[in-house]
Amino acid sequence: MTRSGAELRRTLGVGDAVVIGLGSMVGAGIFAALAPAARAAGSGLLLGLAVAAVVAYCNATSSARLAALYPASGGTYVYGRERLGEFWGYLAGWSFVVGKTASCAAMALTVGAYVWPDQAHAVAVAAVVALTAVNYSGVQKSAWLTRVIVAVVLAVLASVVVVCLGSGASDAARLDVGASGGVGGVLQAAGLLFFAFAGYARIATLGEEVRDPARTIPRAIPLALGITLVVYAAVALAVLSVLGAGGLGHAVAPLADAVRAAGVPGLVPVVRVGAAVAALGSLLALILGVSRTALAMARDRHLPGALAVVHPRFQVPHRAELAVGAVVAALAATVDVRGAIGFSSFGVLAYYAVANASAWTLGSAPADRVVPAAGLLGCVVLAFALPAVSVIVGAGVLAVGVVACGVRRGLAGR
Repeated sequence: MTRSGAELRRTLGVGDAVVIGLGSMVGAGIFAALAPAARAAGSGLLLGLAVAAVVAYCNATSSARLAALYPASGGTYVYGRERLGEFWGYLAGWSFVVGKTASCAAMALTVGAYVWPDQAHAVAVAAVVALTAVNYSGVQKSAWLTRVIVAVVLAVLASVVVVCLGSGASDAARLDVGASGGVGGVLQAAGLLFFAFAGYARIATLGEEVRDPARTIPRAIPLALGITLVVYAAVALAVLSVLGAGGLGHAVAPLADAVRAAGVPGLVPVVRVGAAVAALGSLLALILGVSRTALAMARDRHLPGALAVVHPRFQVPHRAELAVGAVVAALAATVDVRGAIGFSSFGVLAYYAVANASAWTLGSAPADRVVPAAGLLGCVVLAFALPAVSVIVGAGVLAVGVVACGVRRGLAGR
């Protein structure tokens, strides 16, 4: 239950919510996820993108239905708790907080890699500190900054698409999806590309800060997802048509390599700046969402109760934001970006599996259960199609969370 005096202020409209969702999805993922997806599936990454989009749509639909009924901070942590029981809500919250904290570190390191490769960790930590300060000062300022970042990134991506498709280096024969890595490769590519789609949950986790959530959230989530899918499809087609599956799979900075191969090397610095800005946008929204879920879990004593305090002036969960920022900064100073992304994907898919299971309980008619069932199945399949290391580490960390929950219940029962 929400404690008296700890409610957040409802200030965000549909436009703000869509922008925050876009800032989470149209981010660093599109600059980084295409290469490993191409290594897994070749040109079949286009099929992987379609599979990831279908799973994301199911998840978005389930999340929107649930958010309209439970417009409180915490997203699937709240939905799982209310529809399935306290344990499943806790598991969803644990998956989200841990997985997305790893994703925050990955985004921060992406900023460092593009801005100053030799000092990537130091730049990453500085980015976390700066954006934590922005979130601390209020969600409206965060939404305003996210709007600027989204505009810049969309402009850069549009330039990449126009340059690649308009060049003589573009060849439609490179788009042959038959040259793929098989079903397993396509599913692994879908799991990797899903990492870049997952930001629409940020809209649901802000359920306590949007105006008229029953109307705003169901409209904002599909809008943000649809715009993102169009952008990703255009970029994937353009880059693949220039580099081919082999070149894309071995590219360190695929979009920069694509514009160089298209004969416009002068655009490379712009693409690098766009990648850094995109990563900043993702990091901003990620810190925002993780701190809200931490707030909800702290209210229920699954995390320290001190994190449940809302700032009297800025109306944000400032202690949760500072705690999340500190953990992310520590990770950004020490971890490897590739491992962080793999683990994050597993955690996010586990989170959405609980969301779909929760949505399954909303109606008994077969038509009401088709989308949640497809979403649940898709999440499980994509999670276990990820690289083995990601699956093992992800399952291990979730198990740690389950044990911690059991210990807490045991101590409470004494």
